[in-house]
Amino acid sequence: MAKKKILLISLAIVMVLSLLAACSGNNNSSNNSGNNNTVNNGTSNSNNSGGSTNSGGDGGGAAADNPPPDPVTFTYFNAGASRNDVETKDTMIGKIYYEKTGVNVAIEHLVGDVAQKIGTFIASGEYPDILVPDTEIDKVVDAGGFIPLNDLIEEHAPNIKKVYGPYFNLMKHSDGNIYFLPFDPLVGEYKGDFIIGQGAFWIQHRVLKELGYPKLKTLDEYFGAIREYVNKHPDEDLIGFTSLTDDWQFFAFSNVPNHLMGYPNDGGVQINMETMEADDYTDNEETRRWLKTVNDLYHEGLFDETSFVNNYDQYLARLTSGRVLGTFVYGWQVFDAFRNIQASGNGDLEYMPLPIVMEANIKDQYIDPPSFVNNRGIGITTSAKDPVRIIKFFDFLLEEENQIMNQWGIEGETCVVENGRLTRTPEQIEKLRSNAYNEQVGLTYFGYYWPMWSQASTTSDGNAVSPARQPELASDSYTQSERDFLAAYGVKAFPELFATPDDRPWYPAWSIALESGSREEVFTTRKDELMKRYFPRLALAAPGQFDAIWDEFVREFNKLDVKLYEETMTRLVREKAAAVRGN
Repeated sequence: MAKKKILLISLAIVMVLSLLAACSGNNNSSNNSGNNNTVNNGTSNSNNSGGSTNSGGDGGGAAADNPPPDPVTFTYFNAGASRNDVETKDTMIGKIYYEKTGVNVAIEHLVGDVAQKIGTFIASGEYPDILVPDTEIDKVVDAGGFIPLNDLIEEHAPNIKKVYGPYFNLMKHSDGNIYFLPFDPLVGEYKGDFIIGQGAFWIQHRVLKELGYPKLKTLDEYFGAIREYVNKHPDEDLIGFTSLTDDWQFFAFSNVPNHLMGYPNDGGVQINMETMEADDYTDNEETRRWLKTVNDLYHEGLFDETSFVNNYDQYLARLTSGRVLGTFVYGWQVFDAFRNIQASGNGDLEYMPLPIVMEANIKDQYIDPPSFVNNRGIGITTSAKDPVRIIKFFDFLLEEENQIMNQWGIEGETCVVENGRLTRTPEQIEKLRSNAYNEQVGLTYFGYYWPMWSQASTTSDGNAVSPARQPELASDSYTQSERDFLAAYGVKAFPELFATPDDRPWYPAWSIALESGSREEVFTTRKDELMKRYFPRLALAAPGQFDAIWDEFVREFNKLDVKLYEETMTRLVREKAAAVRGN
């Protein structure tokens, strides 16, 4: 099954009495009157304002008449991202939080295999204070690695209660406890994105420009354009198409037939809109067709055969080399690489996202509908030195001014306020194309993987929490090459190229937890192993061998508990949809 959802963005800070304050058009955080369209994905108003309630004390910030609390450093392991390790007080945002709360966090990021790293924590019983286990989160819960948060929230975290309260029914484990805080609670009005952070077929600008800006809709048209460009430039050592297959990110290759058939990223299943029945598409004809297409490209010299041996960093290096004409990947997986390409100043090497489908009559569904992912999040472990101080810090982060700081940044440095609206100057936008600068400010570290408002949220004065969703900033944030290409295709923003997502109250199905050790969970593990063993063989099969390998794969796949898994997912999808709708 596909994993993840996750993402990225934002910024922080301004001087007030020797402290920097958030770049906010309205710092009266207690006057947040926005409405939260909660678990019904925008169909019901629950009056969750999300406004801050300063918890004070020694974790949530010093009250006006109290001295700053004693300094403390907590350890935090983030398995959801690969980036430079950091102590938060060494960033601009983290320094402000340290001065206000005394809390510094030493963040370590994943290097290597996520299952192995989290398995080491579980086996030893020794954890960092704070943990994001990513895909292994159920294993940590089952192993008793997280402490229950219910009482801590009730006693010390009014902001967590306000922001997450409407979702508590989706966050509770089977024993009634809440063990971690997800990253998706919507506060205020839902705001759509102006970038493509989810899946797409990406193609270099120079291909489209040289071919006269063709409108590519089908898989055949997409690869036809790449083929034509390569044939026109035989001596340039170009890579027609490469894929990301490293470790848990293998879904960036195995999910493709699902999107080609007009389904969103529900993981390893396609959900019938009418009946909510789940169908595992692993052995479907569409999957076979996708793999056969890749095999044909391989024999033409258009598919990068190193795709199945490259790790994540090597895949990103492929993209930033400028040689790769096309790839399928989820935007959040490659934003840093795309930022580096933009910083090079060569617009021809930038990438355009396209909603490619198998046949022209298929409606694409690449853009996610509003959703709440309840099987990813951040928790406090049993090794934590001071859970009360940590939960108060979590609560502090959920104050509106800090949510703005985490996403927007420093007034005069990374953002400005004009007539009550958050925006950025052209100079600020250019500076923020630097990954190093984002790390220095702290946006790299605070923009995600903390207790947070959904990035689709709005503030009490109507600003988008995420800069990527602020309408007046959208065009200015694009590079000149991107603006030229959008104009050539007659649109103002990339999502206009994609179909509006249909409402799916269960979405995403991959966020539905299966019982640990169950036959259904074993099925998903064995299916992943099977795909990783056979899909590379199919993609690189010698002439005349593809059909035999495919038949062998299907026989092996059908030995698994496919029917049981589909029946269970159908039941769980219906149950989640009912919970979201309040039935």
